[in-house]
Amino acid sequence: MTPSVGNFMTTPEWLSFGDARELVRAAAADWLGAVARLLEAGRNPCVALSGGRIAGTLFSELRVRVEAAKLDLSRVEFFWADERCVSPDDIESNYRTAHQQLFGPLALRGHRLHRIRGEWEPESAAEAAAAELRRIAPGDAGGYPVLDLVLLGMGEDGHVASLFPDESEASVLAPAVYRAVTAPKPPPRRVTLGYGVLAAAREVWVLISGGSKASALTASLQPGCRLPLARVLRSRARTRILTDLSGNPAALV
Repeated sequence: MTPSVGNFMTTPEWLSFGDARELVRAAAADWLGAVARLLEAGRNPCVALSGGRIAGTLFSELRVRVEAAKLDLSRVEFFWADERCVSPDDIESNYRTAHQQLFGPLALRGHRLHRIRGEWEPESAAEAAAAELRRIAPGDAGGYPVLDLVLLGMGEDGHVASLFPDESEASVLAPAVYRAVTAPKPPPRRVTLGYGVLAAAREVWVLISGGSKASALTASLQPGCRLPLARVLRSRARTRILTDLSGNPAALV
């Protein structure tokens, strides 16, 4: 089914912080709280992680808090919003960052870590990742698997996951759960969730840190903007933005 990527814009839930450290601490605390509530309700939470500059710091903070709370994450189903097409031990691998900072220290391993096979050909990796997500996550009325919580970052150009600006409308509207993409920045070969899955997720949180991202964030809140973050915001009733940028552009929308 074709994803809904436009037509309405809701004001996102806006959480502002004094600096990146404050942002990371709050995001980690809220993430653990959300996951703990799902576990207490008897659910096996389906969550998606991302890479990016802030990811390693966030994963380290999560590890510290998990250890302090003695929270058992062994029932959490971990997926990825995107992955670079490299081996899992490559410095560019999003999985590697999570494994080093979170999974390894917490001794999380096995069948609940659903990494994207970056060492495969991108199309094959995307197909396998989609089949795995469909197998585990419940589906919505539109046929998309429903993730409980997706963590995203945003680049200076407004990209999220590995959804970049200037894609064709055919690519934007592609119904694929995961799809292969060629990024305008290295490493170019990647696999990413599509817009439809992000629209279907129960929670999407976008962590945005650094003044160089202010213009893309402000633009993404304007009606008709075609940046990837804007498309995600328009496709959802609610999205949480956590940022250390001053002010609240969302209040002006």
